[in-house]
Amino acid sequence: MRPNRSGLGHSKRRAIAALLACVAGSALIVPAATSRADEVKPFRLCADPTNLPFSSNSPSQPGFYVEIGQALARALGRPIAYDWYKSYFGKRTVRVTLLGKQCDAMIGLPRSEDFMGPAVIFSSTVAREGYALVTAKDRTVSGVDDLRGKRVAVQFASTPQNLLATRDEIQKVTVLSPEEGMQALDRGNADVAFIWGPVAGWLNKTVYQDRYRVQLTEGEGLSWDAAIGFAKASTELRDQIDAVLPDLERTIADLKVKYGLPTGQALHFNAVQTPAGTTTGAGTGAAQVASVVATETKGDALASNAEAVGLGKEIFNGTCAHCHGPDAIQSERKIDLRLLRHRYGDEMREKFLTTVHEGRPAKGMPSWKEVFTDGQFDNIYAFLLTVQAESND
Repeated sequence: MRPNRSGLGHSKRRAIAALLACVAGSALIVPAATSRADEVKPFRLCADPTNLPFSSNSPSQPGFYVEIGQALARALGRPIAYDWYKSYFGKRTVRVTLLGKQCDAMIGLPRSEDFMGPAVIFSSTVAREGYALVTAKDRTVSGVDDLRGKRVAVQFASTPQNLLATRDEIQKVTVLSPEEGMQALDRGNADVAFIWGPVAGWLNKTVYQDRYRVQLTEGEGLSWDAAIGFAKASTELRDQIDAVLPDLERTIADLKVKYGLPTGQALHFNAVQTPAGTTTGAGTGAAQVASVVATETKGDALASNAEAVGLGKEIFNGTCAHCHGPDAIQSERKIDLRLLRHRYGDEMREKFLTTVHEGRPAKGMPSWKEVFTDGQFDNIYAFLLTVQAESND
């Protein structure tokens, strides 16, 4: 038998080999664990991938909000990551992304206690946003009286349309979007456009070679403070953001210019008054986030209770008030939901359900059957029953 030159038996050699393998394996594992411990968590930003001038998933043109997010991430010493989600559905977007813990922050929410509080908390204001007056650069508008005798393009079911609804001496040119408003102005079909300011400014910069004056307005439902929203448990991150925002003032100001957002002194308009003297206009939270919901929803009788009415009112004011006014107070007759029973009688409920389920795309209203449950529609309807009137004449 051939001698064992190592001086070790076979079983001992196997044991030593196993021990060495174990040590080697441990040497590989420890650095990896240390690396994970030292890894910096990214700053996760919720954003719409196709919503310029605010946000885009294009690296060459990321948008106002996304570039603010990038600057914040650099200031915090963290990499940035994005959760892209369409903002079309307003508060539902916030619930799914921010409150669903898919991201850490969402830039551009209305800084208002009425907006999804207390579930959402806010940073300091990062911008003032709202509707704007767009005119030729040689035309001066200092108040609503300067619009007398003028053709004014207004977005359908918007606060500017409500504001001018009772001014017969002002000819309203109804459009469905800021893009159409700018086109009406450029084609000579309107003398002034009273439309959503950030988009107007962006189009003026990118499409119309800065040929128009874009002046921000302020007043009930016309403008509001935009901030960064966080889930209510993220107070530490909110405080970190607030600490660095003052250092980014110059950066944010430059980004406003880059993306054409209206700057300068805002023109003040008084709130709309109904015949009874009640102020109307879109609330700040609804106006910033909500999409067009219902142009002329209808319905019939449904047994209601205080809880259903309260829930329905909350949904309505959070989503529908952008077009129909807070608590359904509306001066524009064709979108005044207080006249549903007067218009439709016993068919009121059937018309309501058909409209909210199927939408009215030609009038800018989407289908909402994938957004709200039947129970939520019933609650909205229960609330609408409480505000019905015979006529607003």
